[in-house]
Amino acid sequence: MLGAVVNVAHAGSDRLNIHVLNDRLTLAVARHPQVYLYGRIDPDAPKRFAKLMQSGRIAPGSDVYLSAREGDVAAGMALGRLIRQSGMATHLGAPRKSFPRATASRTALCVDACAYAFFGGLYRWAPSGSDRLGLTLAAQGSSATAPLPADASAYLKAMQIDLGHLTPAPGAPAGTVLWLTAERLEKTGATNNGRLPPVAHYDITSAAPTLDLRQLDRKGEHRLTVTCRPGQTLVAAYERVGALRARQVVARGARSYFELNGRPILASQDAVSAEGDMLVIRRNYPPSDLVDLLFAGSIGAWVDGRSAAFRDGFELHPWGAYKQLKVFYHACWKAAPWPPRANKAASGR
Repeated sequence: MLGAVVNVAHAGSDRLNIHVLNDRLTLAVARHPQVYLYGRIDPDAPKRFAKLMQSGRIAPGSDVYLSAREGDVAAGMALGRLIRQSGMATHLGAPRKSFPRATASRTALCVDACAYAFFGGLYRWAPSGSDRLGLTLAAQGSSATAPLPADASAYLKAMQIDLGHLTPAPGAPAGTVLWLTAERLEKTGATNNGRLPPVAHYDITSAAPTLDLRQLDRKGEHRLTVTCRPGQTLVAAYERVGALRARQVVARGARSYFELNGRPILASQDAVSAEGDMLVIRRNYPPSDLVDLLFAGSIGAWVDGRSAAFRDGFELHPWGAYKQLKVFYHACWKAAPWPPRANKAASGR
């Protein structure tokens, strides 16, 4: 598998082309096999795709690049289910010119059947550049009671995809494609750009309330814990990197620190440890600044080396768990109230 340069399964121009890259260079650079689906999504496409999965030529967790303007909608949904079943990531991407039956265009258009296959991705990247993702909606004033057929709406619901309220442009004729912008897709959560929503669990019944905040992304699961005690808040970040890698990072690290919205805080030349297969950073955190930590747009935990070429760590985005974080924040205040903090502007901080 690792030595394969290119695997190709393709048919006539009226069928979906499936092109797999799992050579050593691809895996070294992208970390995941790349699967290009382009052409027309024919009814038999899911069967061919599943056969390649069963043979191991398409691996779980692959990056799938889609570009198909036409095709069978049911087949597109079946492809999406296979993609989700194997935890794959989806992108829009035109085939390279060197691929069989590739067109000269470098713009990926993914419409209807292709869009449903795209929404099967566990991780879904929003379109960029000139790439476009679209769905054909029922025209206003038509006999249809919904902009999408019932089976399509049920499929999107099963895939946990919310596209918001879909309506065609006023006066748009039947067959008009609604192009889904990156802004709309990201706002509704229909694309996640490689990061699943955070999950927060807390215990607020004890004298020292605790929080466990986790987020899964393309690199793995990241974890942050917070424990509130009178006069002291303990924060710890955990990254599973493997036992050998954890020891290597500790040996090479020159300093560790947290980041709030990209701003380094609590930097130290030590305070990073290898615990089993985990890299762990612990800090005492100012209780009066807990609001900054819990409601930051992003929280990072990093280890820098002695040169700029070495950096290890992660960044998680807690915005999807703000409701739970608010409950935890008030429980901390009740269990271990802290004095008001000094005005940062006045103190020059």
